Amino acid sequence: MRKKMWALRCLLFLECFLVMAVEANVQEKAEATIPVTTLSPPEGNTTFLGGTTWCVALAGVSQIDLQNALDWACGLGMADCSPIQQGGSCFEPDTLLSHASFAFNNYYQQNGNSDIACNFGGTATLTKSNPSYGKCNYAAPGLGSLHSSAPPFSDCMPKIVWWKFLVILLLLYLRS
Repeated sequence: MRKKMWALRCLLFLECFLVMAVEANVQEKAEATIPVTTLSPPEGNTTFLGGTTWCVALAGVSQIDLQNALDWACGLGMADCSPIQQGGSCFEPDTLLSHASFAFNNYYQQNGNSDIACNFGGTATLTKSNPSYGKCNYAAPGLGSLHSSAPPFSDCMPKIVWWKFLVILLLLYLRS
């Protein structure tokens, strides 16, 4: 009975994942057909207006809000949070503020340095001071990050292939 419940939950999760992947793909295609007027310099891009900027966590904000924003940045926001994992180059100091700052900046740099990409529910702010320290290098436009430039494994495989892979694993598990 437990195996069947687990299998049903997995199938439900996979179905939700597939629906989200298809909807995201449809939305991307729809957005690709909408003409976009660009301004020079691009609106909201502070790297052209006032030099290089970084996005960091605000001191003094609610720890719960900061944790939720960090969880989003490292999860759905797809920021590269491996350097703030234990043993990573930016793990120390092991504080919520430090880890959130790294993740926020990573997301900000990956998403065009626009002001909206440095909001995180009001828990972040822009700075012109490079927050890098020791072996911990914060990405910046033109400077990049000193971390691997290879795409993550998930970028090498379309989402639909992941879904099929998970279904196959589930079927193999159910046969055992």
